Amino acid sequence: MLTGERTLPGVPEENYWFRRHEAAYRSLAPFTTGAILLEAGCGEGYGATLLAEGAGLVVGLDYDAATVRHVGARYPTAVHAVRGDLQRLPLRGGVVEVVVSLQTVEHLHDQVGFVRECARVLRVAGTLALSTPNRLTFSPGGAPPVNPFHTRELAPAELDELIAPFFHPTRRWGLRHGRRLRQWERRHGPLVAALLAAPPPAWPPELRDLALSVTAEDFDVDEKSRADSLDLITVAVRR
Repeated sequence: MLTGERTLPGVPEENYWFRRHEAAYRSLAPFTTGAILLEAGCGEGYGATLLAEGAGLVVGLDYDAATVRHVGARYPTAVHAVRGDLQRLPLRGGVVEVVVSLQTVEHLHDQVGFVRECARVLRVAGTLALSTPNRLTFSPGGAPPVNPFHTRELAPAELDELIAPFFHPTRRWGLRHGRRLRQWERRHGPLVAALLAAPPPAWPPELRDLALSVTAEDFDVDEKSRADSLDLITVAVRR
């Protein structure tokens, strides 16, 4: 069910957000090749399934029972779906090689506890791959989170501070609009603001046409300034 808490594939009005998430997953796939992988906060399961194409074993963990049942039914051969609290991971210490958690930490009340748990379940020198909306662009000016399901959004320095006691970062990327979306914004104004300004049935035709045509290739993931990026992506090694 589309509630706004999770991004879903196959829903036309969600296509922009789904493709933005997909771009982040694809950028992280090289770090998961052959790995025993935990996706912490797997949601609908499409991301874990994408990573399963190269990973050795994928466990998808989510707190919502209905979501876990859906993942198990829709992706039975790709993802081992497990229900559990992300702030108290139901795994023994040192049993996974990679933890992936995309667009999830901002939903949690105990963010430090979550990152500590990620470090606990990882093997020595295991990898954490994490993404989160950039507070500086998603909820600018210190405003409360736009998304009612978010408890605390992070700026680049705040994300670095959160993981520093447990992980050493090896990649700090920003995800941003690629050339085609930037060209549209030069003609029509900020795309995200337009998507959020009205419900999808009220979108003007030029916005609807663009939103439905977006692909993962319409986003860039790079090491340019993170301050103006849409999403923050960090790859880090367990200390």
